[in-house]
Amino acid sequence: MRRHAKEHHPVRSEIASSGYFNRLGPGLVTGAADDDPSGIGTYSQAGASAGFGFLWSTFWLLPLAFAVQEACARLALVTGQGLAAIIKSRLPRWVLVLAVVLVAIANTVNIAADLSIMSAALGLLVPINQLFGVVMFAVLLALSELFIPYHRYAKVLRWLTLSLLAYVAVLFVADIDWSAVAVATLLPGFGFEKASIAMLLALAGTTISPYLFFWQAAEEIEERNESGLRVSGVHMRAMRGDVFAGMFTGVFIMFAIMVTAGATLHAQGITQIESAADAAAALAPIAGPYAGLLFLLGILGVGLLSIPVLAGSTAYAVAETFGWRESLELQPRQAKAFYGVIVLSMLVALGLNLVSIPPVNFLILAAVFNGLAAPVLMVIVWVLARDKQLLGRWASPRWSQVLLGFAVLAMFALPVLWLLAP
Repeated sequence: MRRHAKEHHPVRSEIASSGYFNRLGPGLVTGAADDDPSGIGTYSQAGASAGFGFLWSTFWLLPLAFAVQEACARLALVTGQGLAAIIKSRLPRWVLVLAVVLVAIANTVNIAADLSIMSAALGLLVPINQLFGVVMFAVLLALSELFIPYHRYAKVLRWLTLSLLAYVAVLFVADIDWSAVAVATLLPGFGFEKASIAMLLALAGTTISPYLFFWQAAEEIEERNESGLRVSGVHMRAMRGDVFAGMFTGVFIMFAIMVTAGATLHAQGITQIESAADAAAALAPIAGPYAGLLFLLGILGVGLLSIPVLAGSTAYAVAETFGWRESLELQPRQAKAFYGVIVLSMLVALGLNLVSIPPVNFLILAAVFNGLAAPVLMVIVWVLARDKQLLGRWASPRWSQVLLGFAVLAMFALPVLWLLAP
């Protein structure tokens, strides 16, 4: 048993040893990708518009996000198949088509939004045309994903994402009413008007994003193929700890950004973020005149890390649907159709950027779309994860089914509440 535990997920077995940062497991990579440029923009807007008013959402979203990602990881870990492949084998074809179409559309809109804010962030430091910046980043990312194995590429980019810790650092230097933060975190409180519910839907959609479902499963398969596997309780506990660490990291950064924006932008009367400069201003207490540079580094880090995740998760879903070879570790000539989907995703995202939508508004739009697509996919995951014919003794336990079921109901309720709200 110990031998198999060591073989499976060498990353996880050494997670507490030296070189920790180089040994991040699939769950932690997923958590880092969760705080993409769309997330940063959405969290900043929530803090600016409502101060600490949405902090309570982090307390609830963490267990729900964990439940979804744990179920996706469990499915791949036990079956050795990606999410789309499992849907294909267990559910009617129309369910597969619906799932893949939803994730492809949501991911493409997200890529377009992320490219937009990355270009806007670069524009804070260099006088650059917005569309030119979008094209430049799209070409750079497409070439990187085509010719650099993702595990090598991601190791470098994780260091750039450390710039997000600036939002945590601001918590120690900004004038923050911590008693108000505690109350806002523990006690839900917001008005039932369309704007508030739309923001809550955006926060939920950014945290529980469809692309993470497929990516989590795909990464489990990549790790599984590297090490060989006979599933055991040790593997399940390691997977669960890895996934929780990733989701906790993502949600904690979300919390820090909302507190920072609330204590800086909202306190100064800036309640609407109109540009990347407004979002960067939240870092002024610690970065001063260098706030734009620090914001750019953070946006670049998470953007360059998460856009390949977005495009990759679409490619995994489509490739599994049609039975194509798929892996970000393969050369383009070894998986032409798989990489063709990635290039097509980038091209469509470029086309969406021709629409005159302000970068920050684009981010909110992408987050809301994620929030609309996620509950449908979550129902599919819930059905599969409790299927004992598929998973046997490793089917989701009761606590997981309840948490995931509650997440599904909450995500379905938000669009309904938005329609009914005055």
